[in-house]
Amino acid sequence: MAPFRIRQYQERDRKKVLELFSKGMEEHIPATFYHALMLPRTLLLLLGAPLALVLLSGSWLLAILCTFCLLLSLWLLARYPWRNYVDTCLRADMADITKSYLSGRGSCFWVAESGGQVAGIVGALPVKDPPLGRKQLQLFRLSVSLHHRGLGIAKALVRTVLQFARDQGYSEVVLDTTILQYGAVGLYQGMGFQKTGESSNIMMRLLAISIIHFSYPLSSLQGERL
Repeated sequence: MAPFRIRQYQERDRKKVLELFSKGMEEHIPATFYHALMLPRTLLLLLGAPLALVLLSGSWLLAILCTFCLLLSLWLLARYPWRNYVDTCLRADMADITKSYLSGRGSCFWVAESGGQVAGIVGALPVKDPPLGRKQLQLFRLSVSLHHRGLGIAKALVRTVLQFARDQGYSEVVLDTTILQYGAVGLYQGMGFQKTGESSNIMMRLLAISIIHFSYPLSSLQGERL
């Protein structure tokens, strides 16, 4: 097992961190495409539209062209939410990581370093308007390089956030992920995070994808397992 260490983000990490984050999000595009492709309404459209063209025009060439255009449109549709998410983050908190995460005591950004390379990242920011009586820390941007997976880096990064939250006096850690991020969902559930709900926007409803909300209550006995 290749050794790794977790440390606080430094400005020299910026290029690698942004690259890792962007690539990590774009990895979910194929899964989103396949998920959307297998929806009954998609299959009905892919079968019905070309068949209708054949019956109306008698041209199989038009039918093949129609199928290609539909698949291309579906790929672009599956690609859009992830690319849009990355672009939004790069203009928001990831535009200046030091300012966003390291300017106060209640937030931080870490990198996992292995062999002199940035192998994983995670950030944490206080929730601005938490429920009454709660002090929540939100976990953001967890990602591990494709070449460094299976080493326990993701779990170590999450534990770092949980310990930071304890040290800073937070009552719970919260996070969001999608139903298609199977590895992340399994990781959080395996570490004791509790599902608190689901939501979606117009684009996600179109693709039949939802966002899962998780919480880790540090004040409970569950939090003692760190």
